[in-house]
Amino acid sequence: MSRRESLLLRVAAGWTAFVWAVFLRNLFKDHTRTAGFKAVHTVIAVVSLVFAVVIWVIATRSRQHDRAGTPSS
Repeated sequence: MSRRESLLLRVAAGWTAFVWAVFLRNLFKDHTRTAGFKAVHTVIAVVSLVFAVVIWVIATRSRQHDRAGTPSS
C-alpha cells in the first residue's frame, strides 16, 4: 500500500471517529430523544468506531510491511 493510500485510510478512520464522537456527545446532551433512539444510534456508532479502528490498524500494518520490504498480504 502506498503512503498516500495509507494516509487516506487513516484520515477517513480519524474523521469517522471524530464525527461519531461529536454525534454521541450531542445525542446524550439532547433530552428530547427517546431511549430507543439513543440505544440504536449508540450501537451504530460503536460498530462504526470499531470499523475505524480496524481500518487504521490495517493501514498501519500494511505501511509497516511495505517499509520493511516484506510483501503485504
